[in-house]
Amino acid sequence: MRALSIWSGALAGVILIIMGAMIPSAILLPKFQLPLSTLTLNSSWQIPALLLCALVCGPRSSVISAVAYLTIGIFFLPVFQGGGSIGYLLTPEFGYLIGFIPASWISGQAAQNVERNNLISLFLAAIYGVIAIQLIGTINLIIGTTLSYSPEPLESLIFKYTLVPLLAQIILCPSIALIALIMRKSLLIK
Repeated sequence: MRALSIWSGALAGVILIIMGAMIPSAILLPKFQLPLSTLTLNSSWQIPALLLCALVCGPRSSVISAVAYLTIGIFFLPVFQGGGSIGYLLTPEFGYLIGFIPASWISGQAAQNVERNNLISLFLAAIYGVIAIQLIGTINLIIGTTLSYSPEPLESLIFKYTLVPLLAQIILCPSIALIALIMRKSLLIK
């Protein structure tokens, strides 16, 4: 029975990540008149979908879904934000995608702790995942510029791929924690 829940969580997670890559993120701005205004963020729901899977389904399901997502994007369909295929391995973005695997494990492990079924702990677990993705992506940028994979200077790559999306990803973490908390309570996850 446990294997069924792990695999069903992984399937739900990979579907969430693929759909999240297609949805741009935005936040509603407080306004007392219609129509409501939004602020578009420089990110998609790809990383929040991964973190939601980790916070709700646990580390095993989320790691399986991250590996499945990477496999689908590299070998089968262009599901990444910038496309896909084997050539994507040499792009600056690929290090961030590889960071999905440890990020899902770290966030899932942090969320599995029994005493941590509250909003702040789930928010921190999501932040741990974002930090893991950013660290591995930045290490990949450093390796890529050292080995001359990228013609751009390291500083501009770090600004473009790490610093610019980081704020948007952190802004989305409270909403992911809230959605995860509601799902965990409705699914009776302790």
